[in-house]
Amino acid sequence: MTPISRRKLIAGGAITAAGVAGLAAADRIARRHGLIPPDSGGLYGPGETLTYAAQRVMGEHALAREFPRGMISKAPFMNEVAPPTDAFKKQQAAGFRDWRLVVDGMVEQPLSLSVADLQALARRNQITEVVCEEGWSYVAEWIGTPLSAVLQEAGTLPQVRYIVYRSIQSDWWESIDMADALHPQTFLTWGMNDGDLPVGFGGPLRMRVPRQLGYKSVKYITHLTATDSMKKFGKGLGSASPEGGYAWYAGI
Repeated sequence: MTPISRRKLIAGGAITAAGVAGLAAADRIARRHGLIPPDSGGLYGPGETLTYAAQRVMGEHALAREFPRGMISKAPFMNEVAPPTDAFKKQQAAGFRDWRLVVDGMVEQPLSLSVADLQALARRNQITEVVCEEGWSYVAEWIGTPLSAVLQEAGTLPQVRYIVYRSIQSDWWESIDMADALHPQTFLTWGMNDGDLPVGFGGPLRMRVPRQLGYKSVKYITHLTATDSMKKFGKGLGSASPEGGYAWYAGI
């Protein structure tokens, strides 16, 4: 081994060791402050923890970029969805008038809300970008009810840490922490670009979490559950995303 290559090897090893030590230190700090994502175990756990903790410490109240109306995409990309279930087709045939959003778990008042109930509760709009981990994106106006308004109506208990949300279309489910659940840009969306939310984009009801990648903005929402722990849901990793190889926290 030449002196130069040996020095390079030693330097590389020092950098790697420093990186590992830094991740370990960050993990300890995150645990001290309770900033541990549900998928913190395994090979990528320290990295996931560092990302989540850094975002929460430095950007808990940060806003996703909002765009002027002139930047709304002319032809937004409608990604493929699974064939509709019989339950969904029945709802669609009835004009979604029987669609209900159930809110349960650690709340003072469980709810069953129609889309009209949501519209009467609160109405907000935002022009934000959907960014997919596959590389595509588009800008659209999203019209909906802030998730925080629904949670206030239900009365979440003080110990609630996560909101779990499910789709009628599949077993796909997600969750977010209370920082995102109460964030002013997190919507239960029922409108898009001055009209009803099209079925292809998640109508009649889609979760919109613009501070995270698109897979957190689940379509066809029917169920919210407030909880203090993710251990009793699925494999305990926080959502179907890490069960399928993605990160639970997908901040952008």
